[in-house]
Amino acid sequence: MDTLPKLAVAGATVGVGLVALAGAVIAGSAIGDQPRPVLRWTPGACVTGDYALTACNGGESEVVAVAPGPPEPGDCPVDTDDVLRIDAGRTACVRNFLDPHPGAPGGGGGLLRAGDCVTLDGQERACAQPGWYGRAVAIEPEPAACPTGTLDTLESETQVVCLGAGGQVLDRGSCVAKPATNVLARSAVARVPCDSPHAWAKVLSFETAPVSCPPDSQRYLRATEAYRPVTCLDVLSQ
Repeated sequence: MDTLPKLAVAGATVGVGLVALAGAVIAGSAIGDQPRPVLRWTPGACVTGDYALTACNGGESEVVAVAPGPPEPGDCPVDTDDVLRIDAGRTACVRNFLDPHPGAPGGGGGLLRAGDCVTLDGQERACAQPGWYGRAVAIEPEPAACPTGTLDTLESETQVVCLGAGGQVLDRGSCVAKPATNVLARSAVARVPCDSPHAWAKVLSFETAPVSCPPDSQRYLRATEAYRPVTCLDVLSQ
């Protein structure tokens, strides 16, 4: 599962410049007595909507940092809207001059951070769009660092997305349909409205072991690879 930002490859014009000069300098011939400015992938440079460098009397976004490629968590500023590949070893973190800012929490782009919505495979998706699994409350190096209130996690080799309420993530008070087995992935548990005829049980708590379930818990489900693997249930219908 890859929770790193999407890398957009800079346009063909930029690519030619990169091949010609490793320093990512784009130069042109003089026009009359006015030389064309030298454009470099450096903080403060301006970028068009086609991911090409341009003079800063134009452009739609600004380079706010140059980071390794691909960037690690923390390499780009948190308000980055997009991450562009410069060459094999470098990326440009850019931010739009005007709205919309897809890097804003829930916007569906930029860097994965608290407030963003993610699919089961860890890919960011705009919260206004359907199909996301959960909403991040934090991005941490390991599950133990997730804050209180974390209901589930999605893990990759480099980071853990701590999920709170929202989407398909089960919460206390959620109702679920009866599963075919007592041991399954938490994402396979079908969440249903509590007034649905398919509502089989209500979630009471999430625990690390069945012995920790509340006294009024009648059943539990054990989830594979879950933050707190035991879901304690109050059965509504047999």
